[in-house]
Amino acid sequence: MMLGASIGNPDHDDSIRIIHKALDAGINLIDTADAYARGASEEVVGKALKGRRDSVVLATKVSLPMGDDPNQQGASRRWIMAEVENSLRRLQTDHIDLYQIQRPDPDTDIEETLSALSDLIRSGKVRAIGSSTMPASDILEAQWVAERRGLERFHTEQPPYSILNRGIEAEVLPIAQRYGMGTLVWGPLGQGMLTGRVRKGQQTDLVRAAFFKVFNDERRLAAVEQLILLAEEAGLPMTHLAMAFAIAHPGVTSALIGPRTMEHLDDLLAGFDVTLTDEILDRIDEIVPPGTDIGTLDQAYLPPAIKSSSLRRRPVSERTAA
Repeated sequence: MMLGASIGNPDHDDSIRIIHKALDAGINLIDTADAYARGASEEVVGKALKGRRDSVVLATKVSLPMGDDPNQQGASRRWIMAEVENSLRRLQTDHIDLYQIQRPDPDTDIEETLSALSDLIRSGKVRAIGSSTMPASDILEAQWVAERRGLERFHTEQPPYSILNRGIEAEVLPIAQRYGMGTLVWGPLGQGMLTGRVRKGQQTDLVRAAFFKVFNDERRLAAVEQLILLAEEAGLPMTHLAMAFAIAHPGVTSALIGPRTMEHLDDLLAGFDVTLTDEILDRIDEIVPPGTDIGTLDQAYLPPAIKSSSLRRRPVSERTAA
């Protein structure tokens, strides 16, 4: 997400160098999306993978708006079939290893979505399919529909997960484990709040802090201060503490990193061998209890029943008990 204009790195050549260094360091999965910088991220990845495509598991996503046209979004058969061609063109490849629905689409029946994705697998344009930020109930429904209708099933889920957002530990991760789904967790650095560059009562130079409301959440800022002290006691940079926590859970397959600069990548690479002790993990549990979130992420998926007050409230004339 951080490779491309808007909130990311606008220098394509620099972004390509970052990708190449990551590949040289042993990273073998690249995750992008059509909506990242409205296609620019996929274009950068496509350029960077010239001559190296076969050594990479390439993942991208679809469903977020790609324009003002309401038909250029969602998980309908029409849009999936049209947009996958655009992603293949931008990525300069003839197949996508993992094609994911970036957010649930309440307006489209999951059977229609899985049917379209199944056809893409049969055509060879897609190797496997996955979901992202799906509630546990939606993941279960998708698995049941796939089995009953003879369709391809979601093999992966890409949920948000960090020390500050542990809600998926309650249901999503256990369900993913039950169904043998891989999990590619996003936001292990808490959207940047776990970098050590965000402090309570201080200004920050973090670019995304100007875009996301979550950076002003006093509860998160208070937790960050406690985690900074813990990291100092453990002799670890905050970024290394955060990344090591994310991959310590047995239900996590991989934790996605999103460096915007070469310096960001170098810092993360230096922490790949860090292992947290049970004592440190216990201390983290005390700061942020297991299975809980501190605040709501700006990019979080809100089900219609939560997002729309009209679905939670009867008409005024029907609100009496009589």
